[in-house]
Amino acid sequence: MNQSRPKVKKSRALGIALTPKAVKYFEARPYPPGEHGRGRKQNSDYKTRLLEKQRLRAQYDISERQMLRAYDRAKKVTGKTGEALIIELERRLDALVLRSGLARTIYQARQMVVHGHIEVNGRKVDKPSYRLRPEDVVQVRERSREKTPFLVAREGGWSGEGETPRYLQVNLQALAFRLDRDPNRSEIPVICDEQLVVEFYAR
Repeated sequence: MNQSRPKVKKSRALGIALTPKAVKYFEARPYPPGEHGRGRKQNSDYKTRLLEKQRLRAQYDISERQMLRAYDRAKKVTGKTGEALIIELERRLDALVLRSGLARTIYQARQMVVHGHIEVNGRKVDKPSYRLRPEDVVQVRERSREKTPFLVAREGGWSGEGETPRYLQVNLQALAFRLDRDPNRSEIPVICDEQLVVEFYAR
């Protein structure tokens, strides 16, 4: 989902850093962009819920349609719909390529998948929305392994400060990882009050 709006401006508007580059800009200007960014704003319940939904969408770089589909699937799961929604989104191939340290941002992870550099269980998959199941093995295709982003990934260049989530078994030297089990909401490094998102769609 290509978006022309600069990631830094979008980060400031949503109140979260969407890329490593946005972090330092966000720290310097922790308020929305534009002439009236620092002004006091009236926040209605609707606006609060809308913002939370937009923040979640932005962290996974998905369209409204994809978000609605994920929400519809989450509603059918026993338990809390909000937690089921986050887990549903976290099982996307592009999200797990990011979490594994093979990519620096969700945008780069998406591009890697779309350009055919990733395979699941030995078969090429070029759909970022492909949902992984426990025991699925993901790796960079043989012909793509010498490309610069993957050479950087092999050296741990994209893994950053965060720890690898416990639901993944990662081997960066082999440019591969496995989804060991479904994630728990508490393990997923996403900034979101998912109950507000559920309330937005349930209205």
